[in-house]
Amino acid sequence: MLSPDAKIGTSETTSIVDEALDSRKSVRAFLPDRVDEKTIKDILRVASRAPSGTNMQPWKVYVVSDEKKQQLSDAILNSGIRPEKAVWDEYVYYPDSFFEPYLTRRRTVGFALYSLLGIGRREVEKMRAQHDRNFTFFDAPVGMIFTIDRRLNKGSWIDHGMFLQSIMIAARGRGLHTCPQAAFAPYHRLIRPLLGIPEEEIVVCGMALGYEDESKPENSLRTERAPLEEFVSFVR
Repeated sequence: MLSPDAKIGTSETTSIVDEALDSRKSVRAFLPDRVDEKTIKDILRVASRAPSGTNMQPWKVYVVSDEKKQQLSDAILNSGIRPEKAVWDEYVYYPDSFFEPYLTRRRTVGFALYSLLGIGRREVEKMRAQHDRNFTFFDAPVGMIFTIDRRLNKGSWIDHGMFLQSIMIAARGRGLHTCPQAAFAPYHRLIRPLLGIPEEEIVVCGMALGYEDESKPENSLRTERAPLEEFVSFVR
C-alpha cells in the first residue's frame, strides 16, 4: 500500500505504478468471490480520468453480475451462432489476413495457452469450449460491456482504449484482475435488448473483473513483449 505521505515521483510510487502495469494480464479463470459495488464504482471513477480529445469522454459501461450476467451468457451460448460464424458488422478488429510479425505473435500466444490447458493443435472442440468461456466472463463475478457512439471517429476509439487500460490498472491497484474481451462485439444484436443498449452505440468489447484463481494453469501464461529495439526509435 502507498503510505499517506508518499509523493508522486518517488521510488515508492514508481514501484507501485510499475507493478500494477507489469502484473496486468488477461486472466482466464476467476474465483467466485464477490466484488462489492463500491469497489467497482471506485475503479470506474478513477479510470474516467483517462484522457480524451477535448474531454469528450466517449465511453459507456454496462456492468452485469448475478442473474443478468447469467442471462447474457445464456443468450450467446444458446444462440447457436458459433464465433467463427459471428459477423463483425460494426467494426473489424483484426486484419483480413495476418502478416509478420503479427502472425507469429498471434500463433505463439495461442499455442502457449492451449499447451497450458493440455489442448492439442487438432482438438478443435476443446479449443471452441475454451473460447466459449469468454461468454461466461471466465466465471468472474463481474462482467462489463463497453460501447461507443457510432457517430464518433477513430480518435475517440483511441480515447476509449485508454479508458479500458485505466480500468485494468485501477483494478490491479485493488488486488483484482481483468480480461478484456473483443469476443462479445459480434453478438451485439443479442446483447442490446438484454442491457438496453441503444442502436446509436457500438458494442466495443466486454471485460471480466474479479479475483484470479491462481490454481488454474491458464493463469500462469505470461505473454512475451518485444524488446525496445523492435519498436522504439530515438531520433536525434
